[in-house]
Amino acid sequence: MMIPAAIELGVDLRVLAEAEGMSAALAADRVGDYTDVETVLAFAREVDVITFDHEHVPQAVLRALVDAGVPVHPGPEPLAVAQDKILMRERLSELGLPVPDWARVETPAELDAFIADHGGAAVVKTPRGGYDGKGVRVVRSAAEVSEWFATIAEGGLAGALLVEELVDFRRELAQLVARRPSGEIAAWPVVETLQVGGVCSEVIAPAPHSAGKVADVSADIAFAVAEGLGVTGVLAVELFETTDDRVLVNELAMRPHNSGHWSMDGSTTGQFEQHLRAVLDLPLGGTGTHADWSVMVNILGGPAEGTLAARYPSALAGHPTVKIHNYGKDPRPGRKVGHVTAVGDDLDDVVYEARAAAAVFQD
Repeated sequence: MMIPAAIELGVDLRVLAEAEGMSAALAADRVGDYTDVETVLAFAREVDVITFDHEHVPQAVLRALVDAGVPVHPGPEPLAVAQDKILMRERLSELGLPVPDWARVETPAELDAFIADHGGAAVVKTPRGGYDGKGVRVVRSAAEVSEWFATIAEGGLAGALLVEELVDFRRELAQLVARRPSGEIAAWPVVETLQVGGVCSEVIAPAPHSAGKVADVSADIAFAVAEGLGVTGVLAVELFETTDDRVLVNELAMRPHNSGHWSMDGSTTGQFEQHLRAVLDLPLGGTGTHADWSVMVNILGGPAEGTLAARYPSALAGHPTVKIHNYGKDPRPGRKVGHVTAVGDDLDDVVYEARAAAAVFQD
């Protein structure tokens, strides 16, 4: 999805894909192991700036790039915070930002004590590797994550799990910002995200009833994270709006993020163009909206048989105002294989159009 923005900006975009047949095939000119230092260094010699589409690049690779004088955005230090949830909680707490009550636990006894002190339930997370609901469990006893503790004993999870209070939240929000290495920062409107089975299903931009305090607090938090951690590129701060009117940081993503896909069709500057501008240290684009509302609905799983493209005639004819984005991925239960976006000035109409268009691609 960065390819159209790169073409419009006249940027020569090159991609190191981790395997043949990846959805980035349109831009991939090399296939290789992104965890191998020499492979990535060889690729880096052909480009001016390196950026990433996920947070799982090993620190050893990032450090080797920096040591070789390659501009890397975001850099190793901020990316480390996105890679390790315990480090994330530590750094956010040091910055004085609002987070759920949390603890680092190494034993079942420590976890049970935390649960007892927090109303009999808590959220347990593996510090590394989890996404889209993976590596996250609501538990009432340490026995419910016994296999995770077994993995800790083998040294696979950095020796600890993260436990957090079970937040009583009204809704989930996301605040996207972009920051240049020279310090300029820009924010899109805060959005509301709807989750199904731990996976983002819908995004409403801006979040309804967010004007004023919620929007201001969300932007302030994201600015503080970006500046405090030295993030460059697009940053997504996932938030809880609690039932007692607090806004708490849930997760961070230092890259273009699913909660910002609406901006491709609903904002003056989409997040992929903005990410390119930011990592190249170019002036950032405006983040205003084309209409009062934008609604993005993910296509989860896709059709049971056939391809998304086979459903185009029905979707395009029935919903001519909706934009369709196909990721080129094989359909699979629960997998994000595409999304649709509708924009307009009546929220009910926009929600209906986006949901109905997405439903055409799902059985």
